[in-house]
Amino acid sequence: MEFSTLAIENHGAVRRILLARPAQRNAQSQQMLDELMAAFDAAGRDDSVNVVVLAGQGAHFSAGHDLKQAEAERANFTVEERWAYEETRYFDYSLRIWDFPKPTIAQVQGACVAGGFMIANMCDLVVASESAFFSDPVGHTLGAAATEVLIHPWVMGARKAKEMLFTGGKISAQEAHAMGMVNRVVSDAELDAATLALAQQIAKAPPFGLRLIKRSINRTLDAQGLRTALAAHFDTHQLSHLSEGFLTARDRGLSSAIQKNTAPAA
Repeated sequence: MEFSTLAIENHGAVRRILLARPAQRNAQSQQMLDELMAAFDAAGRDDSVNVVVLAGQGAHFSAGHDLKQAEAERANFTVEERWAYEETRYFDYSLRIWDFPKPTIAQVQGACVAGGFMIANMCDLVVASESAFFSDPVGHTLGAAATEVLIHPWVMGARKAKEMLFTGGKISAQEAHAMGMVNRVVSDAELDAATLALAQQIAKAPPFGLRLIKRSINRTLDAQGLRTALAAHFDTHQLSHLSEGFLTARDRGLSSAIQKNTAPAA
């Protein structure tokens, strides 16, 4: 398949899908999100693919949703329009990565922020380079109730999730590894090869067995309330679009929220 915002690599039974807007720090435009789902669907149907790696070209994994496009096209959406758009492209698309029937690995370098944090943590495993950092500053920059999918407490624990979200701060790759959110930390130079080696080791296992293992572990989290909690937060997130903080940010211009996150590391 031909994509404008993604690059696709095949390495035997491993397919690497790369976000390919490096000049925009891989900000997730509507086109990118639609293409990303098409790429995952294609990998899911392809019996030659046993493992999918989600990566980003350039210095950064992803700076999150494309707020310039949001300001130009969706700043004045009604509640109903915003709900429908975000339910499809942010919530449903994310859960489709979470439920993807094959093992997935996020390959993260540089910024993994907001919407980038969200999709990286939909993957089964995370390999990060030493330059990687994780952040969800939208409570500070946009007055919104975190990202649309509140995966944070499930992957980093409630107290660290609160600290990161309350302060708008950053989590280093090393700290993310210590708390169990990241599986491995390697040098920037080793990131591509190390992630591919892990993916190829996983790809040696019988695919159906891997599928059943993933389903059982995800069902364990569902039994603890993950899916219900994520759905409840999505509704809360929509309410936050009517808050004074969000409306002020919208009136100033959503694109002005694109800034370097200067808060101290959590």
